[in-house]
Amino acid sequence: MRHLYRPGRISRGPRISVDRVLCVLCALCAVVWPPFGSGSSAAGRTPHRITRVTSEVFRLAEEAGDVRQRYERAERSAREQKARAEELDRMLRGRKVVTTALRDDAGAAARAQYRTGGFTIGDGAEDVEDPVELLERQEPAVRRRAALGRLLDEDGRMVGKLAAERQALAASRPVLESDSARLKAAQHSLTTRLAAARDQLNAMSQTAVESGHCEPLDVEDVRGGDVAERAAGDPHEEWTRPVVSYELSAGFGGTGANWANGHTGQDFAVPVGTPVRSVGAGTVVAAGCGGAFGISLVVQHEGGWYSQYAHLSASLVTPGQQVHPGQWIGLAGTTGNSTGPHLHFEVRTTPEFGSAVDPVEWLNAHGVRV
Repeated sequence: MRHLYRPGRISRGPRISVDRVLCVLCALCAVVWPPFGSGSSAAGRTPHRITRVTSEVFRLAEEAGDVRQRYERAERSAREQKARAEELDRMLRGRKVVTTALRDDAGAAARAQYRTGGFTIGDGAEDVEDPVELLERQEPAVRRRAALGRLLDEDGRMVGKLAAERQALAASRPVLESDSARLKAAQHSLTTRLAAARDQLNAMSQTAVESGHCEPLDVEDVRGGDVAERAAGDPHEEWTRPVVSYELSAGFGGTGANWANGHTGQDFAVPVGTPVRSVGAGTVVAAGCGGAFGISLVVQHEGGWYSQYAHLSASLVTPGQQVHPGQWIGLAGTTGNSTGPHLHFEVRTTPEFGSAVDPVEWLNAHGVRV
């Protein structure tokens, strides 16, 4: 630029305003430091987007779990009500037989009393002349009729009670069936939305690995303090499982197309976004972002032991950070050389690959059953 604009001086060249200079500087800043630009890169936005998606996964997982428990309780109540109704039907049928027998017996006694003019005194009555003796012979029949009357009254009350309970069950069943249907529909909706959120989290994790920007998430930003409190772990605990709810899949030493020299860890099949916990107190010494293990972490423990957590969708800690037993250090995923969502868990004698021991036996030796 040959001519610059100077106040109070006439320039024959084009004038450049201060605003234009600032715009040029802002554009340069946006290129050199993308987060400061209005159009920041995907790598700059990814951690915040992953945090939001992770929060959504946690929220939907909690709601789906709550609805599933309520649905299971409703279904259990429905089964219990059905069983009780069937039991009441059997009892009512039994009471009907008893009622019929009692009424037949009472009718026979009444007819006998009518034929004898009010007395049922048995054979040999014509030889009895003493009125007191006649009354004594009458007494067993009187007691029997009284007992039959009491039994009929009790039977009537029992039948009425059973019938009322059966009617109440019949009246409540439509409401219970409606609740079950509503909870089943809600469970299906939440499960569908949760699967979509997990797919989105998985896709964003793959993008982060491909870009080489596997930024850790701040657990306090994920659904707030309630999650942060649960994620803190227990400093008084010694050792624990790396995940709470799981299915064991590929074990240590397994062979196959995915492992050139045998499987070096234990796989825990869990959905994407499942919290992964440190098995013990220690220090995070390594964090990976790519390769066969995808997003991964290595924690050093006392006694010269190291634990590795691989194929994560996100990490929640950084190298140098101290962790407690059970503390959330990452989220399960399927990054790296993975055929589906799971946690690959290793125990090593060094932080590097190639020094693994059987992690299940190691956990068992430390009092943890998986």
